[in-house]
Amino acid sequence: MKKKKLSRRIFLEKMLATTAIVSSVGSVVNPQRSFSMEHKVSRKSFHKIGIIGLDTSHSEVFSKIINEGELKSRGFKVVAAYPHGSKDIASALDMKQGVIDAVRRLGVEIVDSIEQLLANVDFVLLESNDGKVHLEQAKLVFSEKKPVFIDKPLAGSLKDVKEIIALSKHHQTPFFSSSALRYDTNVVKVKNGAIGPVTGADVYTPAEIDPGHLDMAWYGIHGVEMLFTVMGPGCQSVRRVHTEGTDMLVGMWTDGRVGTVRGIRKGAASISGVAFGEKGISPLGPFTTYVPLVDKILTFFETRIPPFYIEETLEIFQFMHAADVSKAKNGKEIKLK
Repeated sequence: MKKKKLSRRIFLEKMLATTAIVSSVGSVVNPQRSFSMEHKVSRKSFHKIGIIGLDTSHSEVFSKIINEGELKSRGFKVVAAYPHGSKDIASALDMKQGVIDAVRRLGVEIVDSIEQLLANVDFVLLESNDGKVHLEQAKLVFSEKKPVFIDKPLAGSLKDVKEIIALSKHHQTPFFSSSALRYDTNVVKVKNGAIGPVTGADVYTPAEIDPGHLDMAWYGIHGVEMLFTVMGPGCQSVRRVHTEGTDMLVGMWTDGRVGTVRGIRKGAASISGVAFGEKGISPLGPFTTYVPLVDKILTFFETRIPPFYIEETLEIFQFMHAADVSKAKNGKEIKLK
């Protein structure tokens, strides 16, 4: 039987089909305290969401879940979208017109500028597929003090991630960024103590590489984020073995625990893994639906309180940056900075 070539676009389309069937700043110090609960929005109100970037299936899926799907009763509606994001990502540009047409059918107005969008919405989903443009687009959102969810990857580089965090703090405007895998059913169970304290985890993920992004940020971030969700922060170093079809990242935590990420570019691929705990062993993944992530986003919009600490997102990018340095140094162990 002829093997199917692994394709990021094909993988996205499969995730979109599954969702149709089934349905971070975290604070610089503490997400529970940085933004006062006095800002909490009544769910009885009608709140307008705007999207930046219609070059990813997420824009269509999230709009459908909010406007017509499982979360329609939450009192939010995607009302407008600025379509432009990626400038040189072929897969994103290929799907752009189809996503524009799909969100129009959901009652979303297509606008000509981010400024026009921001003047007419309460909250923002920054969905541009290309992480390299997120800093430039986020600057405009923060300047208007609109709480924003920035889809993965938060940025193409660790430098841009740090600048986004600094801008959020400067404008006192909250954001968070997350893969949907953070809210996978099995991941949440492990995070909530189903197998006791986690002693280690091994995950695997598709890991196509884009030259404008940290290697694992472009698509391997799904697996990396799943790993950090169950292991928690505290990774001190990483070493990486790299071949044309596979990456193996081995992270060492400060308390002696070990977590691994296998990045797959050749052969069958999925996003899954195994977590090891003091009381049991649990599977992680596979991906099923975007609904839990979108639910967290709407709760964040209501409360303006990010669901987890920004330090964890920062550490994820430090981990991926160190992995690139390790690759360049033939697998040498690199400390996170």
